[in-house]
Amino acid sequence: MHITARSTGLRACATAVLAIAVTFGVAAPYAQRSAATKLTSPKEQFGHDIGDDYYLANYTQYVEYLRKLDQQSDRMTVVEIGKTEEGRPELTAIITSPENHRRLVQIKDANRKLALADGISDEQARMLAKDGKAVVWIDGGLHATEVLGAQQLIETIYRLNSRTDPETLRILNDDVVLCTLVNPDGMELVSNWYMREADEKKRSTNGIPRLYQKYIGHDDNRDFYMMNMSESTNANKVMYREWYPAIMYNHHQTGPAGAVLFAPPFRDPFNYNFDPLVVLGVDMVGSAIHTRLAVEGKPGAVMRSGAPYSTWFNGGIRTTSYFHNQIGILTETIGNPTPVEIPFVLDMQLPRADVPNPIQPRTFHFREAIEYSVTNNYAILDIASKRHEDFLFNMYKMAKNAIDKGNRDNWTIHPKRINAAREAIESAQGGGASRGPENIGPRGGRGGNTGRGGAPVAVYNDVLRDPKMRDPRGFILPSDQPDFLTATKFMNVLTKAGVVVHRATAPFTVAGKQYPAGSYVVKAAQPFRAHAMDMFEPQDHPDDIPYPGGTPRPPYDVTGYNLSYSMGVKFDRIFDGFDGPFEKVPDLISPPPGKVAQAPNGGGYLLSHQVNDAFVAVNRLLKANEEVYWLKSPATANGKQYPVGTMYIPAKASTTAIVQKLATDKGLSFDGVASKPAGESMKLKPVRIGLWDQYGGSMPSGWTRWVFEQYEFPFEVVYPQTLDAGNLNATYDVLVFVDGRLARARPPAAAVSAVNRRPRASRPNFAAGSGV
Repeated sequence: MHITARSTGLRACATAVLAIAVTFGVAAPYAQRSAATKLTSPKEQFGHDIGDDYYLANYTQYVEYLRKLDQQSDRMTVVEIGKTEEGRPELTAIITSPENHRRLVQIKDANRKLALADGISDEQARMLAKDGKAVVWIDGGLHATEVLGAQQLIETIYRLNSRTDPETLRILNDDVVLCTLVNPDGMELVSNWYMREADEKKRSTNGIPRLYQKYIGHDDNRDFYMMNMSESTNANKVMYREWYPAIMYNHHQTGPAGAVLFAPPFRDPFNYNFDPLVVLGVDMVGSAIHTRLAVEGKPGAVMRSGAPYSTWFNGGIRTTSYFHNQIGILTETIGNPTPVEIPFVLDMQLPRADVPNPIQPRTFHFREAIEYSVTNNYAILDIASKRHEDFLFNMYKMAKNAIDKGNRDNWTIHPKRINAAREAIESAQGGGASRGPENIGPRGGRGGNTGRGGAPVAVYNDVLRDPKMRDPRGFILPSDQPDFLTATKFMNVLTKAGVVVHRATAPFTVAGKQYPAGSYVVKAAQPFRAHAMDMFEPQDHPDDIPYPGGTPRPPYDVTGYNLSYSMGVKFDRIFDGFDGPFEKVPDLISPPPGKVAQAPNGGGYLLSHQVNDAFVAVNRLLKANEEVYWLKSPATANGKQYPVGTMYIPAKASTTAIVQKLATDKGLSFDGVASKPAGESMKLKPVRIGLWDQYGGSMPSGWTRWVFEQYEFPFEVVYPQTLDAGNLNATYDVLVFVDGRLARARPPAAAVSAVNRRPRASRPNFAAGSGV
């Protein structure tokens, strides 16, 4: 869809021309565009060139400019991919040749078939790759105070639409470029904050008053495996469910000291779940960036050990792409509208493999950073153009490899398996293994008679190919588990990431176990197998120790993030091929309405506390002045056993409507009982919660706020001034302090003083810790 409605008054078009356009399959919006239309330059639009010192465009201005270029250019159309957390439209500019625009639907469909290895043979894939176009995603602005990413996108979009040199025309013919500004709210906030000072020398991105991504700030680049935020959901939908780019490029702005930028290749480790063609492709594209920078006389790019970045974590916008068979590129580049200094770092001055082209210490202007970024973009688009057939076929090959792995016995080798093999080798040595030099094993250990430098092949067969350690062929999530609603949420998270989910239409049996209808099935034989495996199975990050006894190198990012475990989902691993009465789930699943068994007069309802969304129900009921009790002992009713923690809600005239709406909205079920179960219970009451935060925002506090909102807990955000004022017990029952904000997890002295004046039973609880 176009973000602007084009009326006939905007651009007159003869009926005959429209008829010709329809006859030859040309989309009318492109047929109406005139290639002769002069494009508005950034200088004409903003009054500044992009990269001028002391100037930033904001998101409102960016959108206005995209609308104008969308009208003027026959190379670009702009689509809205969703709303942001603050309700702004998030846009993607699709840039390619006018000829490609006319057959964009066919290009998109061919790309999907390749990315999913969808019913095509190797030969058909080669033909599609030969005739296809490389889809390349280029983003910017994710971390909004890293202002270079958003601004370079404006310049890149203009150049791709305005240049007429042979390289640009070739790129437009061979590539489809998806330019997406991935944090619109943050760009608006940070640009406005920077430009608020009339004196340009006082302008700074420091000290912004709140987080630049609602709730989570910098952690917006930790959400792409879970998609709690709208922006990560929007981007993943484009990349993993609609367009399937062969290459995605994520711009960031934290260049290593003494250098201008980092670009791949990355340091080890890379994640053992994704295809080796991913890391090989990353290295190839990264080398193209370094080469073009050197050819253009732009020194200061480093790689591998020149920075700490790796490819392990599945959760950043760039790293999640690896688990979807995409070549994910990261650069971290210096640059700010307020000029910066490149410091003199001695270790960055001696050329070596990871620092091939050192740069001298000097002042570095924003326009230079823009030019470096555009060079990087063109390097990627150039290699995507020249080798589009290879990238497209390799994308197919990775998907086919994943499907093949899921259809046969496969063993994923990870550090614990290597350690088990090493222990087996050492055990064999103690059993009298030969001590000839030909039997030296890994790290100097001694192996069996396997040839120079080898270890016993029997260890490989018995340990690394232990049948009990095979990868699962799939996972089954029974529909009769206590919190099937959360299991459904987990399936929706996988679906949003492009993973194929099935649902049983009837009861079935697998591996001797019976499963009820409605159970979910995730088979390993699918294109994005790597992502599915990484979400179900625990992570096993390798130790990164340079030499025995050496200091371990810390990982760059999160090392454990298993969703199935963190969400408490119950599932079975299935190790042999299986099938059943399964239907593919076409889209996100809405849980069916829960059941409400009518409560007799004088009775009430029982609600399981094992379901996370039960706490939504409790909070709604308490807000409506209903009574809720927590059973402190097991109960029996209606021929069923109810465990400790079951909620009892007395049925009043107003209660039934509330629980019926909860059943409809959330899928919760309520069992009617004639009376309150015998035994001790605890009456629940609303708790006045204060959540600590600070000027500028706190990510842990923001995440906690988001969790409170999901489960409808009433709370207020409390800032230090409120704590300092004291008398907290008049307003709050509980104060929540997040990580690192209280020395030794103690509340402020004013808070302690105020609280200690209350009887112990009525004092608020100072909850310290993660707060989540």
